[in-house]
Formats: sequence, structure tokens, C-alpha cells
Amino acid sequence: MASDFRRKEILPDITEQIVQSYHEIGSINHLGHCPLPSYSDIIELIADLKEVLYPGYRRRQNLHFGNVTYHVGDILDNMHDRMTQQICRASRHDYMTKSETDCENVVDRDFEAEAQDITIDFLKCLPSLRSVLAKDVQAAFDGDPAAANLDEIIFCYPGLEAITLHRIAHELYRRKVPYIPRMMAEWSHSQTGIDIHPGATIGESFFIDHGTGVVIGETCEIHPHVKIYQGVTLGALSFPKDGEGKLIRGQKRHPTIGEGVVIYANATVLGGNTVVGANSIIGASVSLMKSVPPNTMVTIEKPSLKFREAS
Repeated sequence: MASDFRRKEILPDITEQIVQSYHEIGSINHLGHCPLPSYSDIIELIADLKEVLYPGYRRRQNLHFGNVTYHVGDILDNMHDRMTQQICRASRHDYMTKSETDCENVVDRDFEAEAQDITIDFLKCLPSLRSVLAKDVQAAFDGDPAAANLDEIIFCYPGLEAITLHRIAHELYRRKVPYIPRMMAEWSHSQTGIDIHPGATIGESFFIDHGTGVVIGETCEIHPHVKIYQGVTLGALSFPKDGEGKLIRGQKRHPTIGEGVVIYANATVLGGNTVVGANSIIGASVSLMKSVPPNTMVTIEKPSLKFREAS
């Protein structure tokens, strides 16, 4: 025991060295008085939103039309306050970062009022969001013969989980909410293995089969009725830079996928000028960096197989 105590005597010195590094390396710590968005609160908001979007499938069971109004109303009331707070924090910090000011000197904007307006506007979109998600669920059922029914898809399919969270995050992204859409997207990525930037525009009846390793970039445009498989990357080519060598932002860097396209496993489609025409099929493991017209099948020649008797 005495030996253990002596070993622990060095802990105050280690603590002091760590805190000193906070002064020396200020780019990866936030020690101001203005709170940042809370990851745990964002995850709880995601759970509340899924409860509203898919009632009866998540936390609360035995819901019926006699009690669902009270249940949803209670969730929305609580969610309104917490979402307003998180958006307020995100917007204030984003403003401070861009204006290089501190929390105490931000006096020209009412961030809480702005956040409340954004929250109400976002909550208004939930009925139409449910309509789109219902088409995503149906697309999964129509596109996967292994699916027994819609319930199985809602309970079990990571592709639906990913597109649900993307559609939530995208609505906040469209309303120019900083940080929170990316937080939602990265949490979804960690849960599903599917990486969709919240800026990507994805049409209705979208189906990701299996899903692991799918990557969809920020400026990607996906038209309705598209189906993609695991390992597909809809990405960018090399990033253009300005005269000072800094990345040029705000340009379209990712492909456009036409209506009814199917992209098979491990295919890669790259570039902001790349357009895959409607009803085309991109075969497994294809690497595509130029546009293809509608109704086109793109495949690679398979290597020949050799069979010999095992020794």
C-alpha cells in the first residue's frame, strides 16, 4: 500500500503538466465561459426524434390513438427547450469563432430567440419528414427480398437508421445550424458504419442495402429511387487550392446520381462534374470519374478464375 501511495505522489505533477499544455496548445481545448453544444444532449434529442418519427417502435410501447397525442406532445415540449438551448450554444460559439470575439462581448444578437425560431421551424417539418421516411422504408422492402415486412426494416436495418438520421441532420443543415448536424452525422456513422455528410441532398425512396462502409460526400446530389450497396463511395477528386495553397471551399465536389440508379458493392464514383444518368447501373468495384448517359450499365471485366486440384 505504501508503494502504491508513493507512485501516486507524482499525479499532481502530471496534472500540472497537462494543464500547462492547455495554455500552450489552445486549439484543442475550450475553457471559456460559454458552453458548447452537448454531445449527450444531441444523442438524447436523436432518440426523442426517432420516438416521434416511428412511434411504438422505440422506447414507449402500448401506444394507441387514445394516448399518442399526450405522449408526442410531452416529447415535443421537452425537445423544444433542449433543442433551442443546443442550437443557441452552437450559434453563439460559431459567431464568436468567426468574429473573433468573446462571450461577454456578444451583445448585438439574440441567439436564444433565433434558436427558438429555428427549432419551431424544424419541428414543423416532422410530418413531411415522416412522409419521406415512409417511402424510404417501402423502398427497402421493395428492394430486399430478405425483408419479411416493414417492421423488420424499421427495427433492424442500418441503412434506414442512417438515412433517418441524415434526413434529420440535413433539415438542420439547411437551416444553417452549425456543429449539430455534423455531430448527428458522426454519431450515426459510429452506430451504422455509414458516413453521410449532412449537406448531401438525397431524394425520396432511397435504399442502402447492408450499408457498411458507404460514404456520401457533402455536395452529392442523389435523385429519388436510388439503391446503393455496401462499400460504395460517392466522393471527391483532388481538392482545388487558391494561390496561397488553401483549400477552395463551397464548390460542388461530389457526383450527381440520377433517378433510379443502382450502384453495387465497393463501387467508387468521384467528382463534382460526374453525373450518373437516370436508370443506369454501376457494377461492383467500378471506379468512375466521368459522366455516363441514362440507361447505361458500367462494369469492369472480371479476372478469369483458374481451378486446379488442391495438393
